[in-house]
Amino acid sequence: MDPQRSPLSSPQPPSSRGGNNTIRATIMTLLMTVFAGYLFIWIMTPTNLYRQIWLPEIRSQANSTYFGTQGATFLIYTFPILFIAALGCVYLHLGKKPSDYHIKDPIGSNRTAILKRPVIIKGLGIVSWIEITFFLMFIGLLIWSFATYLSIGFAKITPMSAAKSGENVWQEKLESAALRLGLVGNICIAFLFFPVTRGSSVLPLFGLTSEASVKYHIWLGHITMTLFTAHGLCYIIYWAATHSLSEMLKWENTGVSNVAGELSLLAGLVLWATTFPRIRRKIFELFFYTHHLYILFVFFFVLHVGIGYACIMLPGFYLFMVDRYLRFLQSRQGVRLISARILPCETVELNFSKSRGLSYTPTSIMFLNVAGISKLQWHPFTISSNSSLEPEKLSVIIKGEGSWSKKLYQLLSSPSSIDQLNVSIEGPYGPPSTDFLTHDLLVMVSGGSGITPFISIIREIIYASEVLKCKTPEILLISSFKNSFDLTMLDLLLPISGAPSEFSKLGLQIEAYVTREKQNSAQEKNSIRTVWFKPNPSDAPITPILGENNWLWLGAIISMSFIIYLIFIGILMQYYIYPIDHNTNKIYSSSSRAVLNILFIGICIVITSTAAFLWNKRKNVKETTQIQNMEGATPIASPNSWLYNADRELESLPQQSFVQSINVHYGKRPDLKRILFERKESSVGVLVCGPKKMRHEVARICSSGLAANLHFESISFSW
Repeated sequence: MDPQRSPLSSPQPPSSRGGNNTIRATIMTLLMTVFAGYLFIWIMTPTNLYRQIWLPEIRSQANSTYFGTQGATFLIYTFPILFIAALGCVYLHLGKKPSDYHIKDPIGSNRTAILKRPVIIKGLGIVSWIEITFFLMFIGLLIWSFATYLSIGFAKITPMSAAKSGENVWQEKLESAALRLGLVGNICIAFLFFPVTRGSSVLPLFGLTSEASVKYHIWLGHITMTLFTAHGLCYIIYWAATHSLSEMLKWENTGVSNVAGELSLLAGLVLWATTFPRIRRKIFELFFYTHHLYILFVFFFVLHVGIGYACIMLPGFYLFMVDRYLRFLQSRQGVRLISARILPCETVELNFSKSRGLSYTPTSIMFLNVAGISKLQWHPFTISSNSSLEPEKLSVIIKGEGSWSKKLYQLLSSPSSIDQLNVSIEGPYGPPSTDFLTHDLLVMVSGGSGITPFISIIREIIYASEVLKCKTPEILLISSFKNSFDLTMLDLLLPISGAPSEFSKLGLQIEAYVTREKQNSAQEKNSIRTVWFKPNPSDAPITPILGENNWLWLGAIISMSFIIYLIFIGILMQYYIYPIDHNTNKIYSSSSRAVLNILFIGICIVITSTAAFLWNKRKNVKETTQIQNMEGATPIASPNSWLYNADRELESLPQQSFVQSINVHYGKRPDLKRILFERKESSVGVLVCGPKKMRHEVARICSSGLAANLHFESISFSW
C-alpha cells in the first residue's frame, strides 16, 4: 500500500530538498506540539482542576444544538489525533521523493544506537532502553491516574455518606475503585488500535512500523483486559455485597448500560484467552477466528459507556477502521501471479507482476491469501525482491513450516501442478526509510527462513552500489540451516534480473552452517524447478491501492470522512435528537444514539474510501493498458518472456565470485560471540532474524557493553 519512492524518479535538486526539509521540520514540530498537548490532557484528566474547572468551561463553549456535550469530547480527544494523522500524511508524502541514501550525523546515530540497545531479553521479549522508558512512563500514567481518581473519590466517602445510602464504607469504596479501574482501562483502549493499523500515518512519525509494533498491541491488550476484568469483578462483588445482583440485568435507556458492558467483557475474555503464546502458535486458526470478536467487544463497549464518552477512544479505532476497509478493498482484487520457483527444502518463491509505480523498502512484508487453501486465512511474508532492481516484479519466499505453507508447497510441487493459482494480497507494508548504509559493516544472522528479510537488504545494497554508485557497507551473512537441502535458499540471494556484472565488488561474505549433518547429503546440487502460470484476464499487477500519492489520498480520506460524519451527526442532532432531548442526555436513548453514530462513521468511511479506491483503480488500469499497447503483448504471458529468459540467463551467469563468497560449515553452530567481538569496524550493524533462542543470544551479546560498535536490530514475525 505504501510506495516509498519511485525507483524511476530522478533525485530532486538540492534547493528543492532543502525546502522540503524545512516544511517537514515545521510540520513535525507542530505535530509533536499537538501530541504533547494530547498527552498533557491525559495527565490532567483525573484531577479536580480538569474535571471541575477546565471541562465544564470547555463544554459551555463547545455545547451546541449540533453536537451537544459530545462536541467537547470531539475537541479534546478526537480532533488532535485525527489532525496528527491527516497532517502526518503530508509530512510522509514530502519525505518520499529525496533519496534515502544519505549519511546521518554520527553523533546523533550513536546516541540513537545507545537508546535502541536491548535492556530486557526475556519476559516482554527483546526490549530496548527507549522502549522500556516509554513503557514505564505509560505505566506511570496509569498509576498516576488510578491513584488520583481514588484519592479524589475516597475523599468524598465518609461514614455519614455511606449511612445515607445504606451501605458500609468499604462497599462505597469498592464501587468507587471499580469505576476508577474502568476509567483507567479507557486510557489503554484509547491507544490499543494504533499499533495494528498497518497503513498508519501516525506510527511512521515515531519511526515505527505496524509489524514491529505488534508487541505494543499485545502489552496494551493484556493491560486493558486486566483492568476491565478487575472493573467487572469489583462491580459484581459490590452488587453481591449490597444484594443488588439484579443490576447485572439492567439496560438503562440513558446513561451506562450494565448488560452491554458485560457482553463487551465476555467477548473480550474469550478473545483474550486465545492470545497467549501456546494457543496462538499451536492453534493459530483458533486465535485468528476468535480475534474477530474485537468487533463485538468495541460495539458493546460503545453501548456501555455511550458515544459521548466513547469518543475518547474513537481516534485510534477510527484510523484502524479506515485502514481495515482499504485493506478489504485491496484484497478483493486478484493479483497476477507469474511463476513459482520450487526449492527442494520445502520452500517456494512466488513471483508477482507489479506496476512500476509501486515501490517499497527492504524488510517490507505482504499478507497473502490463497483461496484454494483457505478463504479466510491471511499470512504475512517478507518481500525478497527489490523494487529498484526489479521494477515490474515482486517476490515473496515461503518456507513450509506451518500447515498453511506446507499445503501451498504440496499444491505447487505435485507432479500434476496447477497452471493457475488465485492469490489475493494486502500490502506491502514497511518502514518509510532504512539506515543500513550508515554502518561500515552489516552482520546478518539468520536461522532457517529468517534469511528472507536479508535477501531484500542485500538486493537494495546491490542497487545502491551498482546503480547509484554509493558507498556501501561490507556484508557478513551468517546463516544456519538444519540440512544441506536448505542451502538452496542461498540461490535466491541474487535477483533473477539486474544482477551486477561484478558481484565481487559488493563485499559479501557468507558463512553457512548446516547443524544436523556432518557432510553434504544433497544428491542434486541444482534441483530448483520453475512453475509458470497462465495469466488470468481478471487479475492485475500489484499496484499502490491509493496510487503513487497514497499518503495524500489517505490524508484526504481521513479528513473528508470525518468532516462528512460531523455533518451527518450535526443534522441528526439538530433536527431529530435535540428537539426530543434538548442536550439533557436524559430522554433520548443512549444506545440508539450510539448505534446511529457507529452507522454514520461506517457509512462515511465506506463512501470516501471507495471513491478514492475506484478513482485510483481506474487510473491504474488506464496506465497499464497504455503500457501494454506500447509494448505489444504482455511480457509475462508465456515462458518466452523476459522473466523466463532472465531465469535462464541467471543460470548461465559466471557464479565463480558468488561461490567464492560462501563457506559451508557442517555439524556445528556459529560461535556468534566470537564472530561479533572480532569485528573492529567503528560501526557494525547487527541484524538477526530466526528462532527466539538465536535472537535472544545475539541481543545478549550486543547488550553486554563489551563492544560499543555493535548496533542491534531484531526482525521477528512470530509474536
